[in-house]
Amino acid sequence: MQLRPNQSPETLSHQNFTKARQSHWDSIARKRDNWRGMGSWYHRRLEYIYHFLISPGQRVLEVGSGTGDLLAAVQPAHGVGIDFSVEMVTRAKQHHPELEFIRADAHELSDIKGPFDIIILSDLVNELWDVQGCLEEIKPLCTPRTRLIFNFYNRTWELPLHITQLLNLATPTLAQNWLTRHDVTNMLHLAGFETIRSWHEILWPLPLGGFFNKFLVRLWPIREFALSNFVIARPQPQRAEKKPKVSVIIPARNEAGNIKAIIERVPKMGQEMELVFVEGHSKDNTYAAIKRELAAHPTTPSLLLRQTGIGKADAVRLGFEKASGEVLMILDADMTVPPEDLPRFYEALVSGKGEFINGVRLVYPMEAQAMRSLNFLGNKFFSMAFSWLLGQPIKDTLCGTKVLWKSDYEKIAANRSYFGDFDPFGDFDLIFGAAKQNLKIVDLPIRYRERTYGSTNISRWKHGLLLMRMVAFAARRIKFV
Repeated sequence: MQLRPNQSPETLSHQNFTKARQSHWDSIARKRDNWRGMGSWYHRRLEYIYHFLISPGQRVLEVGSGTGDLLAAVQPAHGVGIDFSVEMVTRAKQHHPELEFIRADAHELSDIKGPFDIIILSDLVNELWDVQGCLEEIKPLCTPRTRLIFNFYNRTWELPLHITQLLNLATPTLAQNWLTRHDVTNMLHLAGFETIRSWHEILWPLPLGGFFNKFLVRLWPIREFALSNFVIARPQPQRAEKKPKVSVIIPARNEAGNIKAIIERVPKMGQEMELVFVEGHSKDNTYAAIKRELAAHPTTPSLLLRQTGIGKADAVRLGFEKASGEVLMILDADMTVPPEDLPRFYEALVSGKGEFINGVRLVYPMEAQAMRSLNFLGNKFFSMAFSWLLGQPIKDTLCGTKVLWKSDYEKIAANRSYFGDFDPFGDFDLIFGAAKQNLKIVDLPIRYRERTYGSTNISRWKHGLLLMRMVAFAARRIKFV
C-alpha cells in the first residue's frame, strides 16, 4: 500500500495492523460456528470471575466484546459491546438481542454514548496498537466511580499457548504485546487512571481445574505461573464538586459519661452535619444523658434512636438507615478515637483519595492502657489475614471509625446476603462489602486513647473465636472463589 498525501508511515502501519486483525477475527468468528477448541473451560472460568466482581444491574461496556457471552454473563441493566470485527458483532447481536453491540475500533470511541459503571477489557490490551491511546478514549465514558476491569495473558504462557494454537486446540492469535501487570498499571497512570488492585487467576484452563483455580493460584510462588493477570482501576481521584452533608453515627451502650464531651468535641464538617445517636440497651442512664445533652445543645442537628436489635452492627445499620447525610461516619462513644480526628477522615473521602476510609490504631504508639497486649497481637494477625484475603492493605480491622459515601453503603447493604449476617461488630460487614464493590480502601492512622469512662463491650476469647470463623468464611467467599 502506498502512502497518501499527508499520511505518515506510522499512520499507515496502524492501518495495516488494524486491517490484519479485523480480517483475522472475522475468520475466527466464522470458524467458531463449527469449532470450539479447548478454550470453553477458560472462558467459562472468566465468566464466573467477572460475575463475582460485578454486581448485576449496572451499566456495563465491554471493549473487544467478541460474541458477547462475557458481557451477558455479568447481567447488566444496560450492556454495550464494542468490537471492530463485523462477523463478531453480527453473531453477538444474534446470540444476545437484549444487549447493544456496535462495530467500532477501540482507538476511536468518540461516538459511544456513556457513561458506564463498569468497563471490561478482557484479553484485549495485548491486541491493541496503542494501549494508552485506547485508555484515553475510554476516559470520557467514565464517571468518578467507574471501574475498569482487565484480564490479559501472563507471558509465562506464551510457549504453551503457541503450541496449543498450532495443534488447533486454542484460538489462533496474531503477534501479541505481552504486557505485564506493571506495564498496564503504568499506562493506566499515564492515561489518568489509578490501579485499585491486581492479582492472578486461572492456573489450569482445562477440566477438573477447581483445586488449581480456586486454591493453588492464590499461593506464592505458584500464582506467578497463572494464565491470566487481572487489574481493577478507577479514574484518578477528583475532589467532590460541592461540600456534602455529613452524618456522624454514634452507637452508645453504657457510655453516659461521654455524651456531653462527644457533642461538644465533634468538629463541624461539610455543608451541614448531624449527630445520630443510637442507644443500645444500656444498663446506665445513657439514653437519658443523650436526651438531656441534646436538649442543652439545640443548635446541633441531631437524632436519637433506640436500638431494637442487639450488637454494634445492628446499631450502625439503624443509624445509617435513618441518617440524611451523603457522607456516613462511625464514631465510637468511648472516644478512644478522638472526635477531633474526624475531619481528616472527611478530607480523605471528599478529596477522592479513598472511597472507604478505615481508621488504624496500630501505627502510632498507644496510650498505656488503650489496648491489652493480647488484643494488640490479635489485631495484628487479623490485619495481615484480611489484607491477604481482600487484596488491599487493611492494617486494622476492628477500629470503630470508618467513613464512606452513603451511595456506596447502599450498594453494600443491597448485596449483604452474599456474606450473611453474623458479624456483631459491623466492621467486617463493611470491609467485606467495600472490597466486593471494588472500592478504594484507604487506611488512616490515628492515635488510640485510653477510655475515660466505662469498660469495653468486647469479650477477648468469645469474640476472638468469632473473628477466626469470619476469616475462614471470608476465605471461602472472597479469596477461594
